[in-house]
Amino acid sequence: MATIFSPSVFLSPSSSTTATTSPKLSPTPPPSKPLHITIPPSRNLSTTLTAVSAATTFPTPPPSKPIPLTIPPSRNLPTTLIAAAAAATILTTSSLPSLADSPKTYNIYYGTAASAANYGGYGGNSNKKDSAEYIYEVPEGWKERLVSKVEKGTNGTDSEFYNPKKKAEKEYLTFLAGFRQLAPKDAVLNNLALSDVELQDLIAGADGVRSEERKDEKGQVYYVYEIDGVGAHSLISVTCANNKLYAHFVNAPAPEWTRDQETLRHLHESFRTVGSY
Repeated sequence: MATIFSPSVFLSPSSSTTATTSPKLSPTPPPSKPLHITIPPSRNLSTTLTAVSAATTFPTPPPSKPIPLTIPPSRNLPTTLIAAAAAATILTTSSLPSLADSPKTYNIYYGTAASAANYGGYGGNSNKKDSAEYIYEVPEGWKERLVSKVEKGTNGTDSEFYNPKKKAEKEYLTFLAGFRQLAPKDAVLNNLALSDVELQDLIAGADGVRSEERKDEKGQVYYVYEIDGVGAHSLISVTCANNKLYAHFVNAPAPEWTRDQETLRHLHESFRTVGSY
């Protein structure tokens, strides 16, 4: 007799359980949490908006103090103006004698050395430059003194200029006719003093008298004297040309000599006869 087995006999309970659960899948994550981000964008945006909102709620600074500065301009401006005013006061009150009293602009004087018989006006023709026998420079602003015919005939003064601020500060030229050449230096100075009382007094009280001989670029000889007196100073240049002896003087009191020495020496060195000019 045949035995009939039911199919359930060959299947164990565990096998049955496996067959039952195998088709089941893991549960799907909830849609609300698909991805996890460390800093959600939604939170950052909220923070930024919150900061902006907070910034706009700050109270506006008072108009009187919009931007505090370490050095307010209102305090610097008066200080600058005070400094400028002080500098202007120093410039206007400071004395500058070397600029005001020692002119740097010069005019050339053309001397004719005309005789007393031919003297007219300032001792020469209307065109002095064409008939000039000597030249020297005169500071701008100095005045010319009119030499009389008597003075020209006695001591040979031909021209003279002076500083209007101090008339004792002056330059002038004398000439004597009939000299072909220079005598010894000491003899020339003594002869000049014979007709010039001021020169006599200056030499008599001088602390020192210096003399030298020099020649210009054409070989013409000049005697140069410097007399350092107690109250005055004198520079003299002497030469012979055109059968005449020319003596150019630059005199100044001691204070003016100390102040204007550079200008006075320039005048002294500017003297030339026309032949050597």
